[in-house]
Amino acid sequence: MGLDLTNVKILGRTSEEAPDTLFWTGSRFEMNVKASYLTVTVEAAYGMQEQWIAVLVNKVQLCRMPLHRGENEIIIFRNRNAEEVKNVRIVKEVQPMGGDGANYIRLTGIETDGELVPVEEPAMRIQFVGDSITSGEGAVGARSENDWVAQLFSAVDNYAYMTAEALSADYQVVSQSGWGVYCGYNNDIHMNVPRLYDSVCSLVTEDGKSVRGSLEKYDHSRFVPDVAVINLATNDSGACSAEAYTDPETGKTYRMVRGEDGRLDAESAKHFSDAVVAFLKKLRAAHPEAYLLWVYGMLGVDMENPVLEAITAYREATGDERTGYCRLPDTTPDAFGARCHPGHRSHERAAETIAAKIRELTIG
Repeated sequence: MGLDLTNVKILGRTSEEAPDTLFWTGSRFEMNVKASYLTVTVEAAYGMQEQWIAVLVNKVQLCRMPLHRGENEIIIFRNRNAEEVKNVRIVKEVQPMGGDGANYIRLTGIETDGELVPVEEPAMRIQFVGDSITSGEGAVGARSENDWVAQLFSAVDNYAYMTAEALSADYQVVSQSGWGVYCGYNNDIHMNVPRLYDSVCSLVTEDGKSVRGSLEKYDHSRFVPDVAVINLATNDSGACSAEAYTDPETGKTYRMVRGEDGRLDAESAKHFSDAVVAFLKKLRAAHPEAYLLWVYGMLGVDMENPVLEAITAYREATGDERTGYCRLPDTTPDAFGARCHPGHRSHERAAETIAAKIRELTIG
């Protein structure tokens, strides 16, 4: 008999084949436990980049740790008041690492002397779509750190988690470091987040094959957001400073180009605008009732005008008024984390800004 997940809330995209498996950053197992002790077993798979988790009890992080490959038995608490209900969250801190084979975590065992009771329903649901900022790259670690390692990612020291907490919301993340809405930081047009959007997690494969349902088409009705927050354009901007990319299959070369006036040239602007418009249409098809909120600015605002122009083009083409924009506070010198990415303080400021905007949209 498999593990009874009846009173375990699972957040994050999972497959029909393996609903106990987490791929994306910020995904979590959450349970309310009335007991004196709780031990869980979590299975981890990865190639080079170990899977990290954060453990929160009553919404306070008490532990952050890497997992060994295979099964990990973890004592969550012992000798506690058996009559009090403790909220427990086991949060996946690391994004899916493309090219690292099967990388995921799954809950395989729960041992307790008490019972699991239902987790409360959220006030709202939010989806976050983004790049390394949304993946929490560099959100933990010293500013001097620049290694590409899973240890320097965090889903908890992260504006997505903080925004959801401020609004008592459940949330879901689809994000990947270095990727954009049109192209990646290196002008690779295949590194665009929209192409990942309709699968469970197409980044995680082993020998080109699905891993625990990772290549399944995702059923968007399984998580219906009130707001979809899109934080993309930073890598499309970075591509302007990178070498051109030549597609090995077609031999065609691509490069985002910025003129002396700082604006994208006509061809680059069209590629970017078309990608934004197409992605907004894809999001609207997936979530007919959600407000689509594009946010940008934690690492500069040089793509703000192209983003605004593309949103305007989308609204004019579709008549969709439930779409908007919110500028985020830039990361100040004292608010950087590792790898030249926003740190905790910057994520906090972004979360405050987004939460205020969502309150305005849903309450005001």
